[in-house]
Amino acid sequence: MISRTISHKTPTVLWKLYKTLVKPHLEYCIPVWSPYYSRDKVLLERVQLRFTWMLPGLKQKSYFERLEHLGLWTLEERRNRADLLEVFRMYSGLSVTPFNQFFATSLLTNTRGHTAKIQKARCNLDVRRFFFSERVIWPSGLICSEVRLQNRCGRTW
Repeated sequence: MISRTISHKTPTVLWKLYKTLVKPHLEYCIPVWSPYYSRDKVLLERVQLRFTWMLPGLKQKSYFERLEHLGLWTLEERRNRADLLEVFRMYSGLSVTPFNQFFATSLLTNTRGHTAKIQKARCNLDVRRFFFSERVIWPSGLICSEVRLQNRCGRTW
């Protein structure tokens, strides 16, 4: 729709339109709703791919080169980052949702230098396996000790 209705397609105008019209729809309720079917992820990623392709001078580059040039992350990386930020907020007490409602900390004493090792529960169904509390634990969400020990939520990593 943006490419058909906008005649003056400078990178700044397109970037502002993308940030205000498209990006909020793609990132709405990321921690609650995160697609786990690969076809859904591809469909969402295709929207950002199409936007980066519309920018003049970037058509000949690959998708990841365009993202790097624009300073964007893939939507999968943004979803993982939002999940990790939400876990940190819950652990620090900055969220309304209590940490213990979703996670159980490990009672083992060998936690390799950090105090907040989250215990992974056993899942039999995909509904539970791709739920928020399960997808943020290693290996899918990649929670590491430096993320757990961050002292600011807004820090980029």
